[in-house]
Amino acid sequence: MQLAEIYVHPLKSCRGNMPSSAVLEEMGLEHDRRWMLVDADGKFITGRQYPKLVLIEVAADSNGAIFRAPCIEALRVDHVEMVETIPVVVWRSAFDARTGSWDADFWFSDFLGFACRLVYVGSDTSRRTTADPTVPVGFADGYPLLLIGSASLTDLNARLNQPVSMRHFRPNLVVQTESAYMEDDWRRICIGEVIFENVKPCTRCIFTTVDPDSATLHAERQPLEMLNTYRRTEAGTVFGINLVARGKGVLHLGDAVSVLD
Repeated sequence: MQLAEIYVHPLKSCRGNMPSSAVLEEMGLEHDRRWMLVDADGKFITGRQYPKLVLIEVAADSNGAIFRAPCIEALRVDHVEMVETIPVVVWRSAFDARTGSWDADFWFSDFLGFACRLVYVGSDTSRRTTADPTVPVGFADGYPLLLIGSASLTDLNARLNQPVSMRHFRPNLVVQTESAYMEDDWRRICIGEVIFENVKPCTRCIFTTVDPDSATLHAERQPLEMLNTYRRTEAGTVFGINLVARGKGVLHLGDAVSVLD
C-alpha cells in the first residue's frame, strides 16, 4: 500500500489543498486547520451551517495566509496581526485562540453575510485530544489527522446513483487500499518513517452532503443517507479513521504504508 493523496485545509471548512508532500507536526499536518471563523460568542462556524465556506481557497505560509473567494478581492492576514486572545469553543472543547485583524473580520462577514471573526491557533495551543492529553490539536473537530482508504470510497460510489469525490469527506491522508474499510481494523500503521495510531472511527454528518465545488447541499442528503444504511454504529455513522502521529517528519505521495497491528 502507499499514500495516494494528501489534503491540507488551512481554514476550518475551507477548500482543501492537495500538496505532493506535507510536514507532519505535533498538531498534525503543517498549516492544517490553524484558522477558523467564530461567532460573537466564540463558537466555531463550519460548512455544516454555512456551506459557502467550501468555496474559500487558502494559501498558508510561515507568516500567515492569503484567502480567496468568488467575487471578492483576495485578503492577506499575517500572524503578527492576531494579537488579541479570546476564548473559543469547538464542540466540547473550550480554549484560547488569537484574533485581531478587523480587515479579515469584515472580509469574511461580507462574504458570508453575517458578523463573524477570524481566529488563529499556533503551536502554543492548550487544546488536547480527548483520547490522549499529550497530543495537541488545532481547530480540527477532535483529532489531528483523518485517514480514508481509497477502496472504501470505491465501495460507497458503487452504491450511489451519483458518485462523490474524496473531497466530500475532507480527509488528510488517503491510502491506496485493495479492500473497502480495511482501515477500520488498523491499530498502528507506518507511513514513510512515521508511526500512527488509530484512536477512533470518524463519525460523519450533514457536511458530507455539501458539494465541494458548488457549495450546494444534495437534495437527497447523499452520500450520508447511503452511509446510514450500512455504516451506522452506536457511536454514529462512520467513514474513515482518526489518527494521532507518534513522531514527526515529512510525508510524500507514494510513501509506503504498512500495518503494524
